Amino acid sequence: MVGGVVIRGGEGSGVTGSGGRRSRSGAAQFGALGLHLADPRTEESVLGVLAAVEAELLASIASADPFVTEAARHLVEAGGKRFRPLLVALGAQFGDPTRAEVVSAAVVVELTHLATLYHDDVMDEASVRRGAPSANSRWTNSVAILVGDYLFARAADVAAELGPEAVRLQARTFARLVHGQIAETIGPRAGDDPVAHYLRVIAEKTGSLIATSVHFGAQFSGAAPDQVAALAGYGETIGVAFQLSDDLLDIASESTESGKTPGTDLREGVPTLPVLYALASDDADAASVRLREILATGPLTDDTLHAEALGLLRESPALKRARETVRSFAEDARAHLAPLPTGPARRALESLCDHIADRTS
Repeated sequence: MVGGVVIRGGEGSGVTGSGGRRSRSGAAQFGALGLHLADPRTEESVLGVLAAVEAELLASIASADPFVTEAARHLVEAGGKRFRPLLVALGAQFGDPTRAEVVSAAVVVELTHLATLYHDDVMDEASVRRGAPSANSRWTNSVAILVGDYLFARAADVAAELGPEAVRLQARTFARLVHGQIAETIGPRAGDDPVAHYLRVIAEKTGSLIATSVHFGAQFSGAAPDQVAALAGYGETIGVAFQLSDDLLDIASESTESGKTPGTDLREGVPTLPVLYALASDDADAASVRLREILATGPLTDDTLHAEALGLLRESPALKRARETVRSFAEDARAHLAPLPTGPARRALESLCDHIADRTS
């Protein structure tokens, strides 16, 4: 759903990585996300946490049943962005990032995220995930659903080792993820504002787990309660901003920066923010009227209509308005960081705000 960092194990040692060499690829990995860690010690610490997370992920999903282990390892070994563990590691910089609980907390959020991917692929009838066959296409929908359930259970088990507060927050986050998926599936009810509904879905489906990630990092590193709260607010808002920016890239980008072929959402009839703004517009100019006519037909599987709609959207007031919305969320996220002490970790989190505001301009 969010960001663009691929982290693999073996870089650094221990929780902080202080016993091994500094990763040569760290700057490139973070730069792909728009994250700038100018401080070598902070970078070493973050990379060390992420390396430890990789090892613990594999250990935590092992099962007495070899088939369950194989299916559960499927997406872990396919790599991924590890954006949520990264935010756990950054949140931990406001306390003691060497605490073992920080790595376990990162494993909880990544297992939860991976579980949702197994379920999402079933709902979306996806055939590929992270460049590999999806679990549902490799095995069956039933297997993919059950493996997702297994990963949720493993996340809960690891959370239980962290104490009742961790279990409670993970459970509430899980509930929000489900509520968001249900809301997306049934769509806005009669009388609902489609834009408000869409933003609520993103907050539940994406923002909630990102908020929990930085919350966990700060909490289990021993950061002050006001800093934990500030980081949780930042996480939810930056998560929404990142998802919205991906929506815009799907329309505005000529490349595959969003991870999809440009215009994929439009072709599949996914009502992203620019489309919702265009449909709600009462602009009477010919281009806006024509765009609404095309979008009202649903999924644009016809290549000619798809190309016309994409061109109209790229020049539309709706896209400009959506860009302003993304920038607003990015600035709101930055405002949440105000109670935090200045330093490398805060500057890194601020750099994500800058990247989001700039990537769709």
